[in-house]
Amino acid sequence: MKLLKFYADWCGPCKMLSRVMEDIDLPYPVEDVNIDNDQDLALKYGIRGVPTLVLVDNNNNEVRRVSGMQTESQLAAFVNKDQ
Repeated sequence: MKLLKFYADWCGPCKMLSRVMEDIDLPYPVEDVNIDNDQDLALKYGIRGVPTLVLVDNNNNEVRRVSGMQTESQLAAFVNKDQ
C-alpha cells in the first residue's frame, strides 16, 4: 500500500498539509503527485481538487481518499483506519 498525495505548487492548503504530514509517523510510503506535471495520473484517479490523499493497494487500486486540509488527528485516523 502507498499514499498518493495530489498537490499543486500554487496551493496554500497543500503546503500546510505537507507540514502536517512531516509531523506524523505515516505507516505507508508517500508518493507526491503534482497535478500540473502529472495530469494523466490526476485524471486516472479523478482528482477534482487539491490537496487530495488517495490510499492505494499494491495493484494501485484505490482503497479510500480524503480531500482538503487535514489536521494531525484527522490524518492519523485516515491512515490508521484499517490497522
